[in-house]
Amino acid sequence: MPLYRDEAVVLRTHKLGEADRIVTMLSRQHGKIRAVAKGVRRTASKFGSRLEPFMVVDVQLYEGRTLDIVTQAESIGAYGADIASDYGSYTAANAMVETTDKITDDSGSLQQYLLLVGGLRSLARREHAAGLILDSFLLRSLSIAGWAPSFVDCAVTGAPGPHSAFVVQLGGVVADAVAPPGSPRLDAGTLDVLAALLAGDWAVVEEATDRERGQASGVVAAYTQFHLERGLRSLQHVDRTAPRVAEARP
Repeated sequence: MPLYRDEAVVLRTHKLGEADRIVTMLSRQHGKIRAVAKGVRRTASKFGSRLEPFMVVDVQLYEGRTLDIVTQAESIGAYGADIASDYGSYTAANAMVETTDKITDDSGSLQQYLLLVGGLRSLARREHAAGLILDSFLLRSLSIAGWAPSFVDCAVTGAPGPHSAFVVQLGGVVADAVAPPGSPRLDAGTLDVLAALLAGDWAVVEEATDRERGQASGVVAAYTQFHLERGLRSLQHVDRTAPRVAEARP
């Protein structure tokens, strides 16, 4: 069996037998990897703690017929403990890895890999509020996948904005001429926050009001759930104080 090495983020794990574990990872060069880590649940395991969710590792594997086999694992980003010590960061990280798992196919994506590593690092370092880091991550991840939302120009006609009607199913803000009856309306401040989250303009995000950030979080959650088709189980556990999109100001 050929031997290969790569950098990878651990997305999830499953128990296998008495002491083994199946590890699902998104790697930098080899896409999504499912591998068996033998003996990692034993206390004497050399690399068991390195193959937990949210860890970034330099991993060596043998290519197997159905599942690869982990032979070595060295920590590159030991974010697991720092993330798990804070409930908000932990739930946000779970939503991140679940999104990445659903949005990437077996061939993977270097951009998604780098985005996830950056998001987990930001959570571990408490660079911003966990919910806002998650919102920014979700918008960027969807954009990489080809579902970039529009927060200025009309998502349907391309008519220059600003527009206030936001329709998840149509891809963002839309002009009044094409807005379905009863479409939720977002104020300018909320749209500015959404655009800043997508662009990584944290100065704008931090200066926004709690209401604007909360409404933006509701929009991001709804947009994510729609495009992933199946709901994110972990998203319901993220502490959200934002109103739902349907409750946005008319």
